[in-house]
Amino acid sequence: MSALNALMVAIELATRKRDEARQLLRQRQQSLAAAQEQMQQLQSYQAEMQQRWGAHEGAQLKPEVMYHHHQFMQRLQHAIELQTKVLRDQELRLQAAQQALMNTELRLTSLQKVVQMRRKDMALAQQRREQKQTDERAALQFIGRTFGMQFQEA
Repeated sequence: MSALNALMVAIELATRKRDEARQLLRQRQQSLAAAQEQMQQLQSYQAEMQQRWGAHEGAQLKPEVMYHHHQFMQRLQHAIELQTKVLRDQELRLQAAQQALMNTELRLTSLQKVVQMRRKDMALAQQRREQKQTDERAALQFIGRTFGMQFQEA
């Protein structure tokens, strides 16, 4: 019975770890969604800026203004590249969290199956003990009746 109790403690611990892994997975999903949203904002802003400056192509602009615009667009492109790296990192973290959750769920399921098998074995052993006791009582009653009748006849 103590082995079963130890397994129940292990199941409780595995359940907590699984719940923590689920929480971490949700956090990773939220982080990825936030990073994707930020990327969308950067790309939208870049498109808006290109469209805004594209309308002025025919206009006469000072070289200094064009230079600053070009520098700004380079920085914006750099920010998009950095955000792309952040997205890849968040995707990797999400995959790791998914794998960790799968491992904890597998561990929990394995422990639950072991407990189920142990309980089944214990129930079967109990049933066999009860059957043995029933068989012994029946044998004693049979012997008692058989020998009791023979003693009475003699």
